[in-house]
Amino acid sequence: MTFDLELATKIVWCVFIVLWAAIRWQPNRKSRKTEKSVTARPMKERLAMVISSFGLGYIPAVWIFTDFLDGFDYTPNVFLFIIGFMTLLFTLRLFRLTHKALGKMWSHSLDLREGHKLVTSGIYEKVRHPMYTAFWAWGLGAAFLLPNWVAGFSGLIGFGTLFFLRVGEEEAMMKHEFGEEYDSYMQRTKRIIPGIY
Repeated sequence: MTFDLELATKIVWCVFIVLWAAIRWQPNRKSRKTEKSVTARPMKERLAMVISSFGLGYIPAVWIFTDFLDGFDYTPNVFLFIIGFMTLLFTLRLFRLTHKALGKMWSHSLDLREGHKLVTSGIYEKVRHPMYTAFWAWGLGAAFLLPNWVAGFSGLIGFGTLFFLRVGEEEAMMKHEFGEEYDSYMQRTKRIIPGIY
């Protein structure tokens, strides 16, 4: 019996999605109990969310469960599989740490909760948006793991669209809410990669 590396990539991807959903379930439930004080969901934000969802989840799912994208396959590689697998493990760890740090302040969109506090410790000590770091890692992990040019790279394109449309708006919202406290936080941190960007 031979080892089917393509099947292994599909299994790893599905397990990753289930674990990611499990990590998000409790914070999502808790945050919904806390009223929003500010919300900003213009059409641009909603469109970016849809593009990101397709890139990170739906397009890889089409490749996994249908033969629609098979024409873009390439031969799976054990080395790339291991890098992708390890990157997705790192992604799950980041998601866990960010959700734990944010608690009921977490939101999947541009929202502030009642009594919102600026989180600047733990995973947020060096970077302002570790959740976005996790999503970039998700896209990168998929690019290494999934041996398909479309499904593998769709996450980087999809999330990249959301990131560049949203991050400026989010930081403007935080500056408006927290003023000098956020200005000071911005001066001592980077956006997604400690000491770099």
